[in-house]
Amino acid sequence: MIGFEWPWLALLLPLPYFIYRYARPWNAATGSALRVPFLDDFVETEPDAVSKARTWPLWLALLAWLLLVFSAMRPQWLGELVEVPVTGRELMLAVDLSGSMEQQDFVLGVRRIDRLTATKLVAGDFIERRVGDRIGLILFGEQAYLQAPLTFDRETVKTLLSEAVIGLAGKATAIGDAIGLAVKRLRERDASQRVLVLLTDGANTDGVVEPLSAAQLASREGLKIYTIGIGATELLERSLFGTRKVNPSADLDEAALREIAGLTGGAYFRARDLDELERIYALIDEMEPVEQDPKKFRPRKALYYWPLAAALLLCAFLGLVRSRV
Repeated sequence: MIGFEWPWLALLLPLPYFIYRYARPWNAATGSALRVPFLDDFVETEPDAVSKARTWPLWLALLAWLLLVFSAMRPQWLGELVEVPVTGRELMLAVDLSGSMEQQDFVLGVRRIDRLTATKLVAGDFIERRVGDRIGLILFGEQAYLQAPLTFDRETVKTLLSEAVIGLAGKATAIGDAIGLAVKRLRERDASQRVLVLLTDGANTDGVVEPLSAAQLASREGLKIYTIGIGATELLERSLFGTRKVNPSADLDEAALREIAGLTGGAYFRARDLDELERIYALIDEMEPVEQDPKKFRPRKALYYWPLAAALLLCAFLGLVRSRV
């Protein structure tokens, strides 16, 4: 149905009548006249023709006024009621962009992909599923940066994550700084639940805040942290001396990640391949469900520009006709 945002502006509709009825008319200079000796040469115009010639522009002007007032009332098309689940949860994602994330130890189909690409694929779907959560994004390397503030706009957060590149925040890993930044951003929010999902493939090698100190601060602020250690445990490498097995995740500090999660009431997960990473995010979905009593809203679509355009066209037409008279 159609509704109006400012319906009280309808009181302006009779304004032209009051101006016509009560405004003082303009008086031409008295005593002036045109005297001609050949009055018979002037043909008297029919009164009906004069009346019609003066009436139709007036009706067009009144129609233009009606359209202008109608446009000013801000007509809107009101859609059907839509239910939107709202959880009251503030969820921050922290993603490692250090140099080791370029290690290609994940498999997608028949080709190898790096760890960051695998994270984008799985975390992107995770973001899409978090309907009702306010989501933010932190990218960290040598320093931690807030890439996306907390927002309900999941599509924008997903886009910003997909645009992240390895080394954007430096080659080292500042896990403590990432946790500290999340605490700073979430402590100001009045939310029933605050959650940080931190994904890394290494150990804390840079930054000014120690990870365990940051985790203790997060615990005092009521921030729950889920940590994810990413990276395969076995990779075949070819060399001049043949093929050998290596552990590409040798630098991963699982003990610290497990302790960070334990201090805050969260959990630690290990993702060695793409399937495990998908299961981890699905498990977090189960541990932090999004279902709650939904809120209802009615989508609105503005319609004011249609009567406004019609009124402007009528005014332009009247101006053109007047200029030719």
